[in-house]
Amino acid sequence: MNKQRKLIRGELIGLVIEVPSDGLKGKIIDETKNTIIIDVNGKKKTIIKNKEIKFKDQKITINSEKLRVKPEERIKLR
Repeated sequence: MNKQRKLIRGELIGLVIEVPSDGLKGKIIDETKNTIIIDVNGKKKTIIKNKEIKFKDQKITINSEKLRVKPEERIKLR
């Protein structure tokens, strides 16, 4: 659980994710309060933060609903 907390409070841009429900894999290139934008084979895909996502580097799966906070405010979470 400690890894999950660090991930939720940390910077997401640059991390590789998989969205099993959409069959997408790519690197996070930007995010807003409600979306994550990933690069999938050179194309930008926008994912709404209400899906389960797998973080490949950390081998963690979380519901992206937990990330529904402005990125700059998320790092302040306890």
